[in-house]
Amino acid sequence: MNKSTLALAVAVGVIAQQAGAAGFIEDSKATLGLRNFYINTDNRDGAGANKNEEWGQGFDLRFISGYTQGTVGFGIDAIGLLGVRLDSGGGTNGATAATRTNAGSYGGTVFPSEHNGEAVDNFSSLGLTAKAKISQTELKLGTLQPKLPVIVTNDGRLLPQTWQGGQITSGEIKDLTLVGGQIEAVKGRNSSNNEQLSISGANGRTAAGRDSNKFIYAGGDYKITKDLTAQYYYGNLEDFYKQHFLGLVHNWAIGPGVLKSDLRYFNSRDDGANGHDSNYFTTGYYGGNVTKGKVDNNLYSGLFLYTVAGHTFGGGYQVSNGDSDFPWLNQGDGSSNYTITDMQIQKFGRAGERTWQGRYSYDFAKVGLPGLTAGVVYLRGDNIDTPSGDHTEWERDFTVGYVVPEGPFKNVGLMWKNATWRTDLPSTRSQDENRLIVSYSIPLL
Repeated sequence: MNKSTLALAVAVGVIAQQAGAAGFIEDSKATLGLRNFYINTDNRDGAGANKNEEWGQGFDLRFISGYTQGTVGFGIDAIGLLGVRLDSGGGTNGATAATRTNAGSYGGTVFPSEHNGEAVDNFSSLGLTAKAKISQTELKLGTLQPKLPVIVTNDGRLLPQTWQGGQITSGEIKDLTLVGGQIEAVKGRNSSNNEQLSISGANGRTAAGRDSNKFIYAGGDYKITKDLTAQYYYGNLEDFYKQHFLGLVHNWAIGPGVLKSDLRYFNSRDDGANGHDSNYFTTGYYGGNVTKGKVDNNLYSGLFLYTVAGHTFGGGYQVSNGDSDFPWLNQGDGSSNYTITDMQIQKFGRAGERTWQGRYSYDFAKVGLPGLTAGVVYLRGDNIDTPSGDHTEWERDFTVGYVVPEGPFKNVGLMWKNATWRTDLPSTRSQDENRLIVSYSIPLL
C-alpha cells in the first residue's frame, strides 16, 4: 500500500466517525452526468487503417460532501465512472494488439482494449477523495482533477482523466491563491487502471518504456487588480523534467467590448535520468538524424480576444524554442496541456515550431437563440525542426453547440466538433475528425 492510499484510508475512517455532523450532510451535493459520445477519425494517406470509429454512453456519478463542524472540517468526495460500448466500428477502434515484444496500445480511441486489440464492452472506475478544511485552506487526498498551468485534466472523450495524489489550496491572503501537490499515478480517459507518469518519447509500453511515480507542483495566482492576474507555477516530474511557468492575464474594457490578453511562458529542462539515459529521452530534434534526447524547451505565447455584442474575435502567436518538443504529462493515451495551441487533434509545440492562429465565435443569444453557440479556430505552424529540414502543419477546428434553455429537455446539451489537420511531416498521416456529443446532468442531492 503506497503512502497516499494509507493516508486516504485513515482519513476516511476519521470522516466516517463524524459523518452525521451538521454541515457534512446539509451541504452535500450529488449529480449524475450522462454523455453520449461518437468519434470518427479519417486517417489520410499512408499505410494502416484509414478510419477509427467508436461510440459509447458514459455515466459520471459525483458526490461532493460538505464539511463537519469544528475548527477543522472534514469531508469526502467520490466519483464513479462507467463507459458502455455501443459500437467500436467493427474493429476500427484504433487500438493495436499486444505481441511478444510490445504490450500494445493503452486502448482505442475511446475504450480500453483486450490483448488482441478489440474494444471491451464496458469499463469503470471509482475514485475517493478525503478532504479537510481550516479557515480558507483546503487539503485533498485521493482522486484529483487539477486544472493548472503545469498539470491539466483531460475531459475530451467519453470519460474524464483522473489523478491520484494530494493537493493543498490556500486563499488566506487576500487576492492570492496558492496551490501545491504531489501526483503519483493517473487513470487515462480510456482506462480503468492507474498508471505511472511519463512523457512523449518514453511512454511506450515495451520493456524500454520508462515512467515515474512522483510529480510535484506548486504555484499561485495573484490578482494585482480586479482586471489583472499574474501567475507562477512550478512542476517537476522526477527523472524527466523541471518546468517553470509565468502567466499574465488582463481584461481591458475598450468601447462596447472587452479585450482579453493572455501571455504565457514555459521554461522546461531535463531532470535526473532524462539528462543521460536514452530510455528516458523525449521527442524533438537534436541535429543530424537524432530525434530523441533530453528536455530542452522554452515556449512563449500570447492570445488576444475581443468580445463585443456576442462576437469574439481573436488571434495569437506561439514560439517553441530548444532541441526538444514542449513536455507535459503524457502517457500516450491522450492528454492535455496548458498551451494556447492545444487543439482537437494537435498541440503545435514541436521543436522549433512557430504557430499563429485566428479564431472567431458567436453567441446566438444576442439574436434571440439562447443556448446556441458556434466557433472556428485556424492554426498554422511552420519551422518544425526535423532531420529532413523544416516542415509545416495546420489545423482548422469548427464547433457548434446547443444547450436547451427551457422546457422538458432543459439543459440537454448537443455538440458537433469537426477538425481538419494537414502536415508535410515525414511518415505522418493527416487527419479529419468528427465528434458528436449529447450530454445531460441530473441533480440527485
